[in-house]
Amino acid sequence: MTLDVLHYFLGAASGCLVGFTLGLFGGGGSILAVPLLVHLVGVVNVHVAIATSAVAVAANAFISLLFHARHGTVQWKYAALYSATGMVGAWVGAAIGKALDGADLLALFSGLMIVISLNVFYRRHTVSAATTGFVASNAPKVLAVGAGTGTVSGFFGIGGGFLIVPGLIFATGMATINAVATSLVAIVAFGATTALSYSLSGFVDWPLAAVFVGGGAAGAFCGCSAVHMLQHRRSLLNTSFAGLVMILAIAMLIWR
Repeated sequence: MTLDVLHYFLGAASGCLVGFTLGLFGGGGSILAVPLLVHLVGVVNVHVAIATSAVAVAANAFISLLFHARHGTVQWKYAALYSATGMVGAWVGAAIGKALDGADLLALFSGLMIVISLNVFYRRHTVSAATTGFVASNAPKVLAVGAGTGTVSGFFGIGGGFLIVPGLIFATGMATINAVATSLVAIVAFGATTALSYSLSGFVDWPLAAVFVGGGAAGAFCGCSAVHMLQHRRSLLNTSFAGLVMILAIAMLIWR
């Protein structure tokens, strides 16, 4: 009984951390979910960790999205286009991921974390530009990039925001703050698609996902509040986050 309480307490605490980073960075935070579930909460089956992560990340991203939408920073037309092809990619990626051995997935996941860390570090000085409106000629690029990031998201059971944010900026030229907010729509769509695929295979731990989401709600509130207050320190925040992800990735490679 005590172990069960500790198990769910750690799940809620992990969700709080992931929700906070999702709200603060709009992406990248979900990469922490799987290693936390495996190495802190104690989920033995990697596929269950990925499936539960996908459910929780989708829910936490939705909570973060509500906060960002109140500030009017979400560009909904681009979000809809990006999500449309991305959901197809997420379904394909999830199917491939389920076919792989758990140990191989963790090794690939560690490699992905290193890429994310370097990506965040490279973009640590990114400054928001003026917000741009919807431009129809950008649609083909948005659809193509959405499909690619959706596939990665489904394969690893993550939101994919670390790819979605720069992808949106590349495809549309929108401001960083708008890309962060808009990315959350795609994270919800990709996470829900991946979760559905894994749940049909019986991999989702629903009670754990529930407490993870509960903790994530509190974390998301704090993260979304902080992002509008800490814009002038964003470079330091990004550098710290990149360092944390890199340390976790190396630790996973050593102790997997």
